[in-house]
Amino acid sequence: MATNWLSEIKRTHSCGALREGDIGKEAVLYGWVQRAHNKGGIVFVDLRDRDGITQVVFDREDSESVYAIAENFRREWVIGVRGVVRDRGTMRNPKIPTGAIELVAKEATVFNKSETPPFEITDDNGTREDLLLQYRYLDLRRPKLQRTLRARSKINQVTRNHFYDEGFVEMETPSLVKYTPGGARNYLVPSRLHAGKFYALAESPQLFKQLFMVAGFDRYFQIARCWRDEDPRLDRQPEFTQIDVEMSFVTQEDIFGVVERLLTKVWKELLGIDLAERYPSGFPKMTFAESMRRFGNDKPDLRFGMEHTDLTELVIEQSGGGVPLLAEIAERFAKGEDRRDLPQHIVKCMVVPADGGPAKKPLSRKDLDELESFVKQMRSPGLARAKVGEDMSWSQTAWKSATPEFVRAVNEACGAKPGDIIVFQLGKEALVQTVMANLRLALGKRMGFIPDHGTDNHRYEFLWVVDPPLFEWDDESKTWAPAHHAFTRPQDGSLQHLETDPAKVLCYRYDVVLNGFEIGGGSIRLHDPEVQQKVFKVLGIDEADARQKFGFLLDALKLGAPPHGGLAIGMDRLVMLLTSTESLRDVIAYPKTAQFLDLMMGAPGEVSDKQLSDANIARKA
Repeated sequence: MATNWLSEIKRTHSCGALREGDIGKEAVLYGWVQRAHNKGGIVFVDLRDRDGITQVVFDREDSESVYAIAENFRREWVIGVRGVVRDRGTMRNPKIPTGAIELVAKEATVFNKSETPPFEITDDNGTREDLLLQYRYLDLRRPKLQRTLRARSKINQVTRNHFYDEGFVEMETPSLVKYTPGGARNYLVPSRLHAGKFYALAESPQLFKQLFMVAGFDRYFQIARCWRDEDPRLDRQPEFTQIDVEMSFVTQEDIFGVVERLLTKVWKELLGIDLAERYPSGFPKMTFAESMRRFGNDKPDLRFGMEHTDLTELVIEQSGGGVPLLAEIAERFAKGEDRRDLPQHIVKCMVVPADGGPAKKPLSRKDLDELESFVKQMRSPGLARAKVGEDMSWSQTAWKSATPEFVRAVNEACGAKPGDIIVFQLGKEALVQTVMANLRLALGKRMGFIPDHGTDNHRYEFLWVVDPPLFEWDDESKTWAPAHHAFTRPQDGSLQHLETDPAKVLCYRYDVVLNGFEIGGGSIRLHDPEVQQKVFKVLGIDEADARQKFGFLLDALKLGAPPHGGLAIGMDRLVMLLTSTESLRDVIAYPKTAQFLDLMMGAPGEVSDKQLSDANIARKA
């Protein structure tokens, strides 16, 4: 009678478990054939599972029948082996944890044969990404991806344990919801039972978690699935996961503490790094205004300098310093077209060090031409620049008319030294900030300040960015819009400006930033109906409109809503940073392409006329 392996010969070890201490013992391994090599009378097999690789030896002199089975092995066959562990002697392989031993096969079975796979199951196989995604179930066999997704599983475990220990309740929220305006575009789902009506896929649990606070649950968390119908971008996915948190009767400092303790546990468990030693008083904080002034964005990478210098006031004081373009900006302020407390046009510069940074790559003329093209791709008119000479004068600059006083003042303001190159941007504030922020990062990578993905870099710079504006001006609609969402609480000191000067209203919103990435963000919510109405008024939302859009939440806030606030951490980005992977697609089991296509399943796909009819949708002619 044939042996039933699965019931009679149980697996004793994983393929990454055996060590020198197991020499002489019997072991049973199950796995995939990574490689089979016949040396004439002996077949050597690298047997792989999720934990690693063990070399298995099939020797004709030991067993003719077992050797006969092994002769046929091909890549990715699924097999079982029973044998005895022995020392590899002088043939040890120090590159793998099991390299000191091998398993001498006494019995073997084939669970499943495999056709020749479309690519080799190795980490750096040079295969096109579209082919990897088409056969994602094979791609997922690669050791690196398996390690990454197991790390993600570990983060889930640490997260749940942390919040249980902190007294949180894990709760689920609906995926099919009512469409509400604001934030990202929702995916719409037609209702078959209610003709002409649609659900929306929830872009976040935001409103529901606030209602949990009204319901008195006090502390909620969820590892939540979310959907956003956004335009494709390299590192964006239409469906993603976030660690979602909400708390009652708290300040933002209370929320900071809970989040910092979570991240400290994650870093300790996954990387063995103690963030508490690095940050004994908690993560540092920086205001939104300071972050924008120094780095041009609200998620600064603090691993290197090359900070921006705002020259707007200097340009105004010196009436442009002899540079016609700058004189135009100074004239705008003189005429009152721009205000000093809310400038529409600014001037910024940044110093590129002469030594070329850690990579020792000083900028060449070709590099500068490439940077010129880079900024023009962001709709900048160009890259103004000046090279600082030994006498601190400027050369290689189009601003030859700059006065000596202006040159000296700029050099002092930005701390330039001989040989440095100063790059400038001027114009509308939003564009200048974007261009300068991206230029700093591009130079940081080129000059070696930012390590390449996958390198062994354990420098982690955390930061809270706080005190942002509640509103932002929409140039297209000529109205104020919420910078985050309409239920963010204004800071107590800013309430006086709500009806007179919305630009001055700051709010209790915050982002936790790591190495130039926003990994989480949230706010203290508005629970006061009177202040909420004032916020709606600034946004141009009348009472009828507010009730139509947010009626259920407004009713809840009038029925005993506690002060509350929360935060959401992007799980995908967190895993990406922890595992030093290059893309979000490397940390999601079944991702979409950059164009949001599922190449494995062929989604999105066509549907029949009947399916459309059942959903009460007419096919477009």
